[in-house]
Amino acid sequence: MSLDRPPSPIGQRRGPAVTIAQAPCPERSDIAIVGGGLIGLSIAWRLARAGRSVTVLERETIGAGASLAATGMLAPAAEHEPGSDPLLPLALDSLRRWPAFRDALEAESGRSIDYRADGTLVLAIGRDEVERLRFRYDLQRRSGLDAAWLPGSEVRRLEPGLRPSVTAGIQCPLDHQVDPCRVMAALAEACRRAGVTLIEHAPVSALDWSGGRVAGLRVGEHAIAAGTVILATGAWSGEGGLLPETLSLPVRPLKGQSLALRTTARTGTLARMVWTEQVHMAPKSDGQLIVGATVEDCGFRPGITAGGLYALLEGARRVLPGIEEMEVASVWSGYRPTSDDDAPIIDTLAPGLVAATGHHRNGYLLAPATADAVAELVTAGALPEVARPFTRARFAQVQPRRAMA
Repeated sequence: MSLDRPPSPIGQRRGPAVTIAQAPCPERSDIAIVGGGLIGLSIAWRLARAGRSVTVLERETIGAGASLAATGMLAPAAEHEPGSDPLLPLALDSLRRWPAFRDALEAESGRSIDYRADGTLVLAIGRDEVERLRFRYDLQRRSGLDAAWLPGSEVRRLEPGLRPSVTAGIQCPLDHQVDPCRVMAALAEACRRAGVTLIEHAPVSALDWSGGRVAGLRVGEHAIAAGTVILATGAWSGEGGLLPETLSLPVRPLKGQSLALRTTARTGTLARMVWTEQVHMAPKSDGQLIVGATVEDCGFRPGITAGGLYALLEGARRVLPGIEEMEVASVWSGYRPTSDDDAPIIDTLAPGLVAATGHHRNGYLLAPATADAVAELVTAGALPEVARPFTRARFAQVQPRRAMA
């Protein structure tokens, strides 16, 4: 990761981009992974550590989709909402895997990922928000999550910079966070040291089929033979071109805009992640405060909008008045890979072809479990039990029962 070049403040993600030495396309690889984001690199690193030769092909640059645009939340409790019970076992399983994932990644890359175990506060202002927050808290408790109800005075004791109008909060002590820029840089370096071939600006134009199975892929006129091709193409997974219609994936982009504020001793900052009904705010160890993120179901519409930035700033200012004195360091947008039920798709689509996509806003949380699940699928031929509910088959239409004559 290049660390000597500050980003342009408009339209650029916080922090510099991950940079890699461009490698030539090999003729053959045990594993070819389409997509160089968080999920693709996590899988690549895991399989390379298991002794497989791995090639990663990224259509743009490493992390350019959602991975460098994310906040880095590992927050199964704060994220839990009605309808997400099926995802909770996988989310909690992956959270348990994170400390070992972190330790190995930092050791093998020689880089810190700024893993912070400060917990998360979810806030409410006013009676209506308190009632909705109480509903969320009751749901968390029924689901067995570690969460504590706090009165406004206790919330402000933990975070003195918050407005007096903050009425109540939920403390989620096991909801942690990482720095996406640092994670992606560490993953790229760990992959390189493990022997993974990383190739940027390499859009895959076609899959090579032979005898009813995928035997490789093509980048322009160049063919790469592979024992297994893994699609980790994020928000682009639902786009036509590579897959036949019978194997199409119900994934679409969900745009989000975010910004980074530069904090100082005078402005103060937060000690932990803070969520409201409008925004989430995440302090990072480099002194920046991330404010995100809008939710826009508008396809691949690029750019930063005045309305998006206003919503972020006003949502943050509503609870943290100190942001008025903070310098805007950068603003950016990205595309969450969202499936029809907001849960990931981890599955064998055809012999020799695996998909790992659709992680919505939980990519960082689910990365360790996804990497381990795909590695088990590739090496042992079956998913671990915790990942079995997340195959593509769950989207198959239920045929209506024929009326009896």
